[in-house]
Amino acid sequence: MGLLLIAGSALWFVLTGNTGVRYSADTDDTIPMWFRWIPVLAGLALVRLMPIPAAATTPTQRQPRLEAGVLLASAVLFAVTLRLAGGGEPAHTLLKLLLLLGVPVAMFWSLRRSGTAWRPAGAEPEVWRRWTPAIPVAAWAVLSYASPWAMPSSDFAATVDLATLVLVLVVGFLVNSLLEEVFYRRWLQSRWEAILGRWPAIVLASLLWAAWHVAIQGTGDLPVDLASTFVNQGVLGLFLGYLWSKYRTMWPIVVIHGAVNAIPVLLSLL
Repeated sequence: MGLLLIAGSALWFVLTGNTGVRYSADTDDTIPMWFRWIPVLAGLALVRLMPIPAAATTPTQRQPRLEAGVLLASAVLFAVTLRLAGGGEPAHTLLKLLLLLGVPVAMFWSLRRSGTAWRPAGAEPEVWRRWTPAIPVAAWAVLSYASPWAMPSSDFAATVDLATLVLVLVVGFLVNSLLEEVFYRRWLQSRWEAILGRWPAIVLASLLWAAWHVAIQGTGDLPVDLASTFVNQGVLGLFLGYLWSKYRTMWPIVVIHGAVNAIPVLLSLL
């Protein structure tokens, strides 16, 4: 169903001739939606074709339905309340810290105190497995920023001093890249994988992650805005989710998410 939403959104844009999507909340400029797809499809293919088995897991005795439900509710509430708040600051950061960090941490603390917290089964990934994702990550990065389908650079760095630039990049990395990947992939996707299986959970996490971007990149037309985020962030989320599901290591997804936010800014300095 989720993949049909993404495919249907793409088909709608093709049929209406409106295939441009916003690539940043800092500008109204757009890029063809397949500029995002080509690096993602290459990355997905490399992850799939590399002769490396998925991270070993064993069935757990119970499904984490309570935790999965609370995380799902937090994700939906974040997308809805952020849009109602207009998507700006400080609402964006405060709501993110409350709903994507505060609520999950409080839940985990309470369940662990009672001894009912869910823990994913399976051993820690071997050292060689931790670094195998470097190949699809590197391919994605080259296609995204050094190819005919490269993302445009941002002029933000030229509008602020060095100290402000560094502060914005560091805070943005912690609040956006790191926190979002921990919440949507490590916490939410992992628990829904235990309930639904790999790809339904990946798609669910991708759509929920995409949907909140309506608040910061939307035009006010909700159906169009949702469709735009599904073919943009939703497609990228499939790559992030597959990397997390297969390798169960955080660095690849945090690096990719951080690159999406930071590289267009840093390229303008070259």
